[in-house]
Amino acid sequence: QPTDSGNKVEVLEFFWYGCPHCFNLQPSLEVWLKRKPADVDFKRVPAIFQDSWVPLTRAYYTLEAMGLVDKLHQEMFATLHKQHVNLKDANAIFDWAAGKGIDRKKFTDTYNSFGVNGKTQRSIELTRKFDIPGTPALVIDGKFIASPSMTMKSERVIDYDRYFEVVDALVAESRKGKGK
Repeated sequence: QPTDSGNKVEVLEFFWYGCPHCFNLQPSLEVWLKRKPADVDFKRVPAIFQDSWVPLTRAYYTLEAMGLVDKLHQEMFATLHKQHVNLKDANAIFDWAAGKGIDRKKFTDTYNSFGVNGKTQRSIELTRKFDIPGTPALVIDGKFIASPSMTMKSERVIDYDRYFEVVDALVAESRKGKGK
């Protein structure tokens, strides 16, 4: 698929806040993001496989629109997977945001905005366009899909170090295609 990153190598993370595997990937992903090559353009894309995934997708794009992803992205995962708070509908998400000190009306208005709606529709399109088989998945430069399950050890444990070695190799391969 074509990318929007020009001469950079685009890496898209397809995730869902409700996915325990996405939650488990986050610490290793954060380490990789700190060391990723300068020519990598990393973007998060909340995947949507069913209608019940839409509220958390809208929540991500609301955080993004409000400039709060760096502050609250990991907190959203922790709320769902460590504190086991059910954030499956808009009102629960609005309560969560207000509990984090965010103006509820501003969050609600942003959540229901044209911009967040457009990005949510784009997530549906991208999930289909890239034929994402499940989450988490990284799409490297529109050419390769890498899932952590590719690096599962015999004891059914994912080797995240090996996974990011694979991602780095796919980034390097993509870079060759750009004449670098």
